[in-house]
Amino acid sequence: MVAEVQLRGVYVPVVTPFDERGALDVGALERLTDGVLAAGAAGVVTLATTGEPTALDDAERAAVVAACSRVCADRGAGLVVGAATNDTRTTVARHEALADVPAVTASLAVVPYYVRPTEAAVVAHFQHVAARSPVPLVLYNVPYRTGQGLGAGPLLEMAATDNIAGLKQAVGCIDADTLTVLAGAPRGFALLGGDDPYLFPLTLMGAPGAIAASANLCTGRFVAMIEHGLAGEVAPGRAHAEALLPLVRALFAEPSPAVIKALLHAEGRIPTPDVRMPLSNASAAAVERALAVRPV
Repeated sequence: MVAEVQLRGVYVPVVTPFDERGALDVGALERLTDGVLAAGAAGVVTLATTGEPTALDDAERAAVVAACSRVCADRGAGLVVGAATNDTRTTVARHEALADVPAVTASLAVVPYYVRPTEAAVVAHFQHVAARSPVPLVLYNVPYRTGQGLGAGPLLEMAATDNIAGLKQAVGCIDADTLTVLAGAPRGFALLGGDDPYLFPLTLMGAPGAIAASANLCTGRFVAMIEHGLAGEVAPGRAHAEALLPLVRALFAEPSPAVIKALLHAEGRIPTPDVRMPLSNASAAAVERALAVRPV
């Protein structure tokens, strides 16, 4: 077996709440994490893009992981921790630091960004990290952020690598490479949807779940949609997908997670809508549009 973890259902990459002074609000993060798990999420992802990890210092990163770990341990839920950079040594060190964190299911390990290594070098990077990591890796293929995409060949090579449990596939579409990986990956390797507009059809094609930023909101409906997909129940799943699509598009009308945080704040679930620079808070118009299309 490639890894000793089974990934299934909706994993929510939770935002990082900030208070009125701009400081990390650990209590709000714990409540938010508990809320999405109570709504049916299989687990949460922390220090993912939605959590603004590049804007956090080391102490804040540790506090975020500890808060989510406490809640996930209490609920028996999965915790996936973003632990990769564009430097292999740092990526290994961050993975090794997860050894003593309760409730960690896996890491989320993004393709090295900015430096644009070759596909072969990316494979070597991840195999090197996987051999040293105390937790299984979920690879994150997101070429519109990293500048380097991975095709079916290298993805299938890594899918057969020990201690690599899955993949968050976010290539902006459902393409032939994605379908090839779904068809050819070994049993136990989980290709998780990472582009929120395509989660339901991807589940129908064999994906066992999703890492869905939009599921910070309407978590229960995203969970229901994915469960219908896993059961092959097209009509009810499609109804959820069609109801959620306008919200998904509105949440990403401006750089994430600004609009997501604005709606969470409007619902009273986090203390401020604030993101940290260089991001800017969502515009009033974007927030108004998203509120208008939020399904009941």
